[in-house]
Amino acid sequence: MKTLISTIAITALACALTLPVSAQEKRVSPHETFSARVSGDRITVTYGRPYTIKPGTTEVRKIWGGLVPWGDPWRLGADEATSLITQKPLVFGDKTIPPGAYTLYMVPQENGASQLVFSSALGGWGIPVDTDHDVARVDLTKTDLDKPVDQFTMAISRESGGGVLKLSWETTQFSVPFTVQK
Repeated sequence: MKTLISTIAITALACALTLPVSAQEKRVSPHETFSARVSGDRITVTYGRPYTIKPGTTEVRKIWGGLVPWGDPWRLGADEATSLITQKPLVFGDKTIPPGAYTLYMVPQENGASQLVFSSALGGWGIPVDTDHDVARVDLTKTDLDKPVDQFTMAISRESGGGVLKLSWETTQFSVPFTVQK
């Protein structure tokens, strides 16, 4: 019951922090909230899901290295900043993310390791990316997809001992494994 109350409180706080921002800006992409239970932890992510087709047109955009430039912080979705809420510490390699609410963004690289960034700055629109409140940066693995993904998609899959966070769009997937600290 205590965990449920904590989850509700954190979710309410994250939503309250984004209300002033969302009231000022207009969304151009659909949004999704998903939740995954991994090793006894409930992880919730809310993000905007832009399409490869430019809104209001039939123009197909080049995503990686185009709309999302290599080497620059990217808001990881569209519109409001992407948020992640965790009830337990998450361990990504040698980085431990304490329980709580975070804004996620990404620094994609054409060559070398792209990074997923956890920020303590909550409630902002996704642009400009706030790099002053970084809690941790973790390396992502980049792989080619067999089939193109038309809409930016985030997912968490359960794996033995933890999970994998996956970010897919166009013909590329970025992923990072994690464990839940007991």
